[in-house]
Amino acid sequence: MTARTGFVWHETFMWHSQGKFSGLFPAIFPVQPGHHYETPESKRRIKNLFDACGLTRHLAPVDPRPASDAELERVHAPAYLAQLARDNELPEASAGFDAPFTRGSFDLARLAAGGAIEAVTRILAGDLDNAYMLARPVGHHAESAIGKGFCLVNNCAIAAAHALASGLDRVAMVDVDVHHGNGAEEIFWRDPRVLTISVHQDRWFPPDTGDVSAVGEGAGHGTNLNIPLPAGSGWGAYRAALDEVIIPALDAFKPQMLFVPFGFDAGAQDPLGRMILGSNHFRHIATALKAAAARHSGGRLMVTHEGGYNEATTPFMALAVVEAISGIASGVTDPYGEIMDTMPGHDILAHQREAVDAARLNLELLRATAG
Repeated sequence: MTARTGFVWHETFMWHSQGKFSGLFPAIFPVQPGHHYETPESKRRIKNLFDACGLTRHLAPVDPRPASDAELERVHAPAYLAQLARDNELPEASAGFDAPFTRGSFDLARLAAGGAIEAVTRILAGDLDNAYMLARPVGHHAESAIGKGFCLVNNCAIAAAHALASGLDRVAMVDVDVHHGNGAEEIFWRDPRVLTISVHQDRWFPPDTGDVSAVGEGAGHGTNLNIPLPAGSGWGAYRAALDEVIIPALDAFKPQMLFVPFGFDAGAQDPLGRMILGSNHFRHIATALKAAAARHSGGRLMVTHEGGYNEATTPFMALAVVEAISGIASGVTDPYGEIMDTMPGHDILAHQREAVDAARLNLELLRATAG
């Protein structure tokens, strides 16, 4: 069954630049200039594939607009936003740990955040069932008062805060990027209205966050779930995390809207992850989350694109997710799909099972909190 799926896109999202880098390092001798990992190419190729296979014309365009200060301040400190505005005029600047940017990047971050807000507004109005935002700068590492990991402002958290400001009482966020969803965790740490879940590679990025013991504080105690999987995890571990922790958590919390910062850097061959998922695995995750949204949220689902840095494989992973949430078959076969589905390592191993079991223990705390 097809859904009315919105697509947030603007060409200028691809004009954001981290500056003169090679990989993660500034291109200063002895580092030869090259490209930052977070380049436009992997994202632009997603849009190109959507266009080439005809999928784009079946999606509802959502025109982004700059988010206002008041909208950004729902999750970000005014002093931090003022810093970004000042540094926006500099040739090169930094928002925080591994978060370089260049002149005009904050303007594009405002536009991306505003695009997410516009999509949520249309979903809540019943104009759309769900939406996918393909934007840069990415956002899920940005905390309330500092940027991290290529992120300036937290697009998905801003979108969730807009939903709450629009009258919802309970929303959930499931972060499936290979890196920990530290931004939403920190922003909503004490907020019982927001269930934050992150399944990620253990101790990868940020290196000091994402432990299974982090469950929120105060009124939000029990509403943060981390599932830190060991490096090298395949579909067996992710499927267990999905079926045994993520979906039961959503069923216990019963959110009125579901938000998904979706990264594809848990994909095999990604330069910034050490997991081995493929497009069919991401399709399965998206299908399960769409079903959970249908059970609890009237189908209301907002997906923001986050990581994914292999320019050859990432477009097919994003295509699988958009096909899943829209119900539209593009007719495209992922040329990497069979390789990734059949590679060794997908069976869940003992140490991976232990990680899922440890995360599952926190479900009882969530159920007591959700009441």
